[in-house]
Amino acid sequence: MSNPTFQISTRHKKLLADTLTPVSIYLKLRDRFVNTILLESSDYHGNENSFTYICCDPVAFFKLNQNVVTQQFPDGQQVNLTLEKPKDAVQTLYAFAQSFKSEKSSFPFISNGLFGHMTYDAVSYFEDITIQPASPETDIDQIFYQVYRYVIAINHFKNELYIFEHQYGDSEQESGIEQIEILIKNRNFPKYDFQIASDETSNVTDDEMRAVIQKGIDHCLRGDVFQIVPSRRFSRNFQGDEFNVYRALRSINPSPYLFYFDYGSYKIFGSSPEKQIFIKNGQAEIHPIAGTFRRTGDDQADAEAAQALLNDPKETAEHVMLVDLARNDLSRSCDAVKVTNYKEVQYYSHVIHLVSKVVGKMNEGVNPLQLVADTFPAGTLSGAPKHNAMKLIDQMETSNRSIYGGAIGFMDFNGDFNHAIAIRTFLSKNNTLFFRAGMGVVAKSNVESELQEINSKLAALRKAIDFAEEI
Repeated sequence: MSNPTFQISTRHKKLLADTLTPVSIYLKLRDRFVNTILLESSDYHGNENSFTYICCDPVAFFKLNQNVVTQQFPDGQQVNLTLEKPKDAVQTLYAFAQSFKSEKSSFPFISNGLFGHMTYDAVSYFEDITIQPASPETDIDQIFYQVYRYVIAINHFKNELYIFEHQYGDSEQESGIEQIEILIKNRNFPKYDFQIASDETSNVTDDEMRAVIQKGIDHCLRGDVFQIVPSRRFSRNFQGDEFNVYRALRSINPSPYLFYFDYGSYKIFGSSPEKQIFIKNGQAEIHPIAGTFRRTGDDQADAEAAQALLNDPKETAEHVMLVDLARNDLSRSCDAVKVTNYKEVQYYSHVIHLVSKVVGKMNEGVNPLQLVADTFPAGTLSGAPKHNAMKLIDQMETSNRSIYGGAIGFMDFNGDFNHAIAIRTFLSKNNTLFFRAGMGVVAKSNVESELQEINSKLAALRKAIDFAEEI
C-alpha cells in the first residue's frame, strides 16, 4: 500500500532577532505546544552553523519499534504495518519522507523536514546483528521522526528570525503566524527550578569496568578486533525542570550540535561534538573524532597536551583506524571518497580531540538513507571491524545503550541528512537523568587511562547537573 501524498504550502514572516534568545523563545513555546524541540550550534567553522531552529506543533510522525511501523499523517490518518524484513526500514522511512511534496526552498537554511532520532538499537534494521533487549528504565522509541507545522529559524550572524508556517494537503487552516509572533515577543515566560534528588550511580563498578576494558584489550591482542568502544552508564534522580540542565550544558560545553528534544514521556538533550553523517546535494561527510586528552584550563598546558596528543602513537593508531572505517563505510554507496582534513586538533570545554573529515559523492540512484544505514552507528562508538566490535560490545555491556551512540537531528523530505552522534547526551525519563560515555580500546591501551577517559568526557555533563540547581 502506498502512502498518501501531501502538497505543502508555506507562509513565512521575518523579524529582527537582536533582543531574542533561543532559550527564551523555547520557554515561551514549550508550554503552548507539546513536543517542541530546539536545535542549536556553536561551531566556529562557518556561517552556515550560525542558526538555531525551534519546531513546534507536530502534525505527522514516523515511529518504528520491534519491526512495527506507525505512521501518522497530517489528515489524521494512521497507518500501521509490520516490516517483512528488518532492512525494509530504510525504504519505509524514505517513503514516509517522500509523502511530503513542496517547492524547493529559496532559503539556504532549514525551513521544513523531519526531526527526530535513531537509537543505537536501530542498527538491527541496517545490519545482520542482534542487540540486547531494551532496558526498561531507558526504553524509548527505536526510530522516531516528526513533521511540524511551525519551524522558527534564527540567523545569529544577521540577527534575523524567520517564522515558517506549513499547511499540508487540502486543509485550509487559519494562519497562526501572528500568534507565534505574539508568543515570541512576549517578555514573560515561565521558569521552573531543578533539584538533584540522589547521588550518582552507575550500571557497573570501577573494578567491573576495568575488567571490561581488559577484555577489550584481550580481544584486540587476539585479533578479534583492531579497536573496540565499550561504554559505561551513569544516572541521577532529580525533581523539577531538566531544561535547566540543558541551559547549563550549552553554557559550559558549547558544541557544534546542541539539542533539546521533548517527547513528553522522555527527553533527549546534549552537546555533541561529532556528526553522525552529513548529506547534502549528493555529497556525504563524516567527521571521525578519535583521540582524547583532558583539558587543564591553562592555555600553555593545553597547547602542550594537544601536541602530545598529535604525537601519541596509541591515539594516532586509533584515529587512523576510524578514518579508514569512515572511508570504507562511505565507499559502500559513494565514489571519489577522500580525506580532506586529517588529525585536526579541536578544543572543547573539558577535552581536546583529534578530528578528520572524510567526504564522498553518492552514487547515482542511491537512496540517501541507505548511506545513513551503511555508516550507522559511527565507528567512533563501536570500533573496527564494526560488525565484530558491535557483537562483542553487546556481550560486554550490562545494559542496553538506548539513545547513546545513536543519532539525532534533521533530514529533509528528499533525504538530505544532518545528525549528531548522541554522545555528551542526557536521556531524561521518569525523573532520572541517564548519561553515558565510552573509550576507544586498542591493544596498547592502558586500563587506568581508559577508565579516566570516561570521566573526562562526562566532566561537562556532571558540572551541568550541579550548575542547574543554581539557575
